[in-house]
Amino acid sequence: MKIAIFTDTFTPQVNGVARTFQRFVDYLNQQGIEYRLFVPDAKDEDLFSNQIHRFTSIPFYLYPECRFSFPKMHHIRKQLESFRPDLIHIATPFNIGLSGLYYGKKLNIPIVGSYHTHFDRYLQYYDLQFLSKWIWKYMRWFHQSFRSTFVPSQETKQQLLQQGFHNIGIWSRGVDCQLFQPLYNTDEVRRQYNIKAPHILSYVGRLAPEKDLHTLMATAKQLPSHIQQQVHWIIVGDGPMATELKEKAPSNMSFTGYLKGERLAEIYSASTLFVFPSTTETFGNVVLESLACGTPAIGAKAGGVQEVITHQTNGLLCEPNNEMHFAQAITRLISNDIERKRMSDDAREAALQRSWAAIFEDLLYQYERAIHMQEQSVAL
Repeated sequence: MKIAIFTDTFTPQVNGVARTFQRFVDYLNQQGIEYRLFVPDAKDEDLFSNQIHRFTSIPFYLYPECRFSFPKMHHIRKQLESFRPDLIHIATPFNIGLSGLYYGKKLNIPIVGSYHTHFDRYLQYYDLQFLSKWIWKYMRWFHQSFRSTFVPSQETKQQLLQQGFHNIGIWSRGVDCQLFQPLYNTDEVRRQYNIKAPHILSYVGRLAPEKDLHTLMATAKQLPSHIQQQVHWIIVGDGPMATELKEKAPSNMSFTGYLKGERLAEIYSASTLFVFPSTTETFGNVVLESLACGTPAIGAKAGGVQEVITHQTNGLLCEPNNEMHFAQAITRLISNDIERKRMSDDAREAALQRSWAAIFEDLLYQYERAIHMQEQSVAL
């Protein structure tokens, strides 16, 4: 099987889609599966290879961590005609994705796609709700030619079915349980951020309105005074709200900027609880990473997160945007060592069931089905 992947976000950009496709490419390399990747440009020249084709891009104004690209159409056609992929996978509905869609149709290559972001839910955070109808209309048109559209959760599947999408498949997410594990020496985390409190509460993600960080900040203030004295917050990530959040932050809150690899895993491992109030997730990779480190998660009962957190098993689910519920959940688990330890064990156990290898194997199987469907339609 030879695969061409078109995505408007990829390493070194920092987001769930970019990280997922980097892991997928790593898996394809390990399995000796041929691929070509069409992605935005990068400053790090070491990220270039014969398999990766990058195009000039500028930051996307609503989401600077993603790029708005200017693909060279003649170059893409030349590469596709030379490589002759069995299938095209389109991850994003922007310029590079449109290029893949155009040439997939023109060269009669079967196309599949994946849906990663609830763009319509983001609109309310930027006062652009009036665009929702047009975004869904565009997304239906964009995905209608795909043999399958992959989503990471049942919640997202139901959302797309309600919007008139067809041929929806599940492509879930995994976690590296060797990297994300509970056995790190966390003394360095405490020393670096001068943490004296017995408990660490962490958040990992983009610092942006669509992550419902107003709920997180309100939760920090709603905690009972005796709990506030026992906790220290670590906020991992960056984004347009970084300056505002730092100005409003209580004295027991530290900001790290973007972290990855072992440094990120150490934060999860050092944390007593992971707090994630976002209601816009299609899955919630960071929640699964925290569980892998044995850290119970407290999240909003919304989006894909509610399929990662099993309520009262490996964490707690709270009413969305309700800081009182979040504060009560934190208080409950900080105050109950036995329950928290049980949830920690269950969190790690749940993560161990989600290997990337099994998830990518299933994706390749779904690729084969799409190719077979194309062959059957051509034969008819």
